[in-house]
Amino acid sequence: MAQPDNKRFFENLTGSGKAIAVLTSGGDAQGMNAAVRAVVRMGIYVGAKVYFIHEGYQGMVDGGDNIKEATWESVSSMLQVGGTVIGSARCKEFRAREGRLKAAHNLVQHGITNLCVIGGDGSLTGANLFREEWSGLLAELVEQGLIDEEAAQRYSALHIVGMVGSIDNDFCGTDMTIGTDSALHRIIEVVDAIMTTAQSHQRTFVLEVMGRHCGYLALVSALACGADWVLIPEMPPEDGWEDKMCQKLSATRSRGSRLNIIIVAEGAIDRHGKPITSSIVKDLVVRCLGFDTRVTILGHVQRGGTPSAFDRILASRMGVEAVLALLETTANTPAYVVSLCGNQSVRLPLMECVQMTQEVQKAMDEKRFEEAVKLRGRSFENNLKTYKLLAHRKPESELPHSGFNVAILNVGAPAAGMNAAVRSAVRVGISEGHKMFAVNDGFEGFYKGQIREIKWADVGGWTGQGGSLLGTKRTLPAKHVEKIAEQIRQHNINALLVIGGFEAYLGLLELLAARGKYDEFCVPMVMVPATVSNNIPGSEFSIGADTALNAITDAIECLTQLFEARSKFEEFCIPMCMLPATISNNVPGTDLSIGADTALNAIVETCDRIKQSASGTKRRVFIIETMGGYCGYLATVGGLAAGADAAYIYEEPFDIRELQANVEHLTDKMKTSIQRGLVLRNENCNDNYTTDFIYQLYSEEGKGVFDCRKNVLGHMQQGGAPSPFDRNFGTKISAKAMQWITKKLQETYRQGRVFANTEDSCCLLGMRRRALIFQPVVQLKDETDSVHRIPKEQWWLKLRPLMKILAKYKTSYDVSDSGQLEHVVRNRPKDLDASTL
Repeated sequence: MAQPDNKRFFENLTGSGKAIAVLTSGGDAQGMNAAVRAVVRMGIYVGAKVYFIHEGYQGMVDGGDNIKEATWESVSSMLQVGGTVIGSARCKEFRAREGRLKAAHNLVQHGITNLCVIGGDGSLTGANLFREEWSGLLAELVEQGLIDEEAAQRYSALHIVGMVGSIDNDFCGTDMTIGTDSALHRIIEVVDAIMTTAQSHQRTFVLEVMGRHCGYLALVSALACGADWVLIPEMPPEDGWEDKMCQKLSATRSRGSRLNIIIVAEGAIDRHGKPITSSIVKDLVVRCLGFDTRVTILGHVQRGGTPSAFDRILASRMGVEAVLALLETTANTPAYVVSLCGNQSVRLPLMECVQMTQEVQKAMDEKRFEEAVKLRGRSFENNLKTYKLLAHRKPESELPHSGFNVAILNVGAPAAGMNAAVRSAVRVGISEGHKMFAVNDGFEGFYKGQIREIKWADVGGWTGQGGSLLGTKRTLPAKHVEKIAEQIRQHNINALLVIGGFEAYLGLLELLAARGKYDEFCVPMVMVPATVSNNIPGSEFSIGADTALNAITDAIECLTQLFEARSKFEEFCIPMCMLPATISNNVPGTDLSIGADTALNAIVETCDRIKQSASGTKRRVFIIETMGGYCGYLATVGGLAAGADAAYIYEEPFDIRELQANVEHLTDKMKTSIQRGLVLRNENCNDNYTTDFIYQLYSEEGKGVFDCRKNVLGHMQQGGAPSPFDRNFGTKISAKAMQWITKKLQETYRQGRVFANTEDSCCLLGMRRRALIFQPVVQLKDETDSVHRIPKEQWWLKLRPLMKILAKYKTSYDVSDSGQLEHVVRNRPKDLDASTL
């Protein structure tokens, strides 16, 4: 079949005759193994030879057994392993030309001219220097007689592509670095555990997290757990911070809180460059307040453990993109670093990104802290603004008084992160001067009058709570609009914030419909009494009463009909905003929904355990059913993160022939050293090919070769504490929604009342690639498959070929969206980081 002209497929790129080496350097980071696995399998897939370089640059310098050819099977079972299985080491020898000369000789001996380096900015800078010196190093090797002229000409150019592996997320040019999300998981796990013991004893805990030069981990973990105070190197506290912090801690205790959490980045300093250590903070709290205070230094715990689903997917995508970049590079192209831009893998000039990263440190050294925060990118800057907005409560006397009442409700199935979103909305709303109301049990609670005022202290500690503390139900409002309108009148509700999934989207459409039939009639209308009968109520005299007009117009009835057409329920003519929150990730208008990341991690963790259970049993295939309705997001992305052999979804129809091909694929796999398989099935992927059917088919067809087990994950995907991503995403998106509501309330307040009846006053706030965008819900109808409750276009479908490639299936992979972001680094440095994390 001919492919569309506007798409490029990697089949046109061949690795035949090429040799690619992959190494990890510097500090280890969770997810590095997933990147190594992707490089090896993609390299082999395109016909190249792929080599491991063990122990980083040290292994390259030492050569010998440190450089080994990789096989498809040699990277099996690496996805769930933390750290780096090929080893990493800091190498002083490589910093000297003599060491680089040895490394060049070792690479030429193996015919390696393509290098994939996974490490921090130091490791990538060293790789670029190596590339620039390559021709000179080869000439020197020829002079020494270590290689001949033919070899020097054959291997005349060294091509390098980098991937950033760093838990600190301190590299400019990428939204996230490999390992950052997993490190946040470790931090939040510790914080959640500490909070229980702190509440038991009324204690203050000071947590020191990694980040010698970058405060990202400290800032995001503080935002995700609702810490009372955070200290980071990019934004040292103002002079006198000690008194302000103690006042904040004392005020928190006086309002009934039984714990305080202070998070300190290991590189935290004051305005004069003096270090602020965790022990200094502890001594300060004990001396000034007398609180029982403990210090916890997390240290290398943050580097350890199983990589999160996000890091596995990120690293896998980057690894594939790195191989494509090496296949397409020429002698004239610069060294690239593979980065994440929104939900897209892109290539950026390596040294421009390195120089920008160094500019941040330079700004901090010169005490240009505001500039340092901006250079970190919009993501970092927005995190800092949101934290300040939520953590530093103003006294009642200093708060504005808007006179507006805003109601919040959760609709649909529970999703982890809903409570973080509610907390953020309540506190931002109060800061904006609004009175906030909580509606229990969604629209059902709304029409039953389950509405109460909710205050700042009421949402303390909500960020780490799973499910929905407000209660949530799937009930839609259409049948109860009159009762809901009555409740809005009784409580004088001026705006609505709805947090939920597809039911929330449908519910907002129904409320929008209840506003009125025809918005066109929402214009000023005046009637002038004119009739021969002089019988118009409200007027003593009518034009034409003394003249016998032949035509009588019933103007009252006409105007009444126009008014009824204008608005059925004016109570719904208020600003309404929806935040997508569902594990299914099936809401139109957004790439990601609150709760989907937590569900994804639950699936991946379960798959890891299931696969581990087979470690003592050879030749076993597991059939796993995931949730998601008709949306295959969880099955597809979970399959990529867990290393599945197949994932069946509704969006990609399949038949018995494909099922048979998958069985044959697993049969061939069992003949290798990889003797277990994993198959995911979305719950509504097919009415007839049920989980039981697929299990029975695989069991029958695999007789004598492998046996099968099945597992339906069920509602465990909806439970558990929210992931750092969902806490942070829910917090930030909710804060932005409340600021939008405040703006709309001010715009639509006229003559003592709020009247908002335009399309853009009822919006969904979604994440589109790198930006948070408000979209009128009525405009999303054309983007929606309402029957199957999914968007018509879903970005993650492009990941399916990648999953198949890494499982050794022959398929097409569209690379038209891959490649460079031209001039991004040079011309738009402040836009390099997304506002998503």
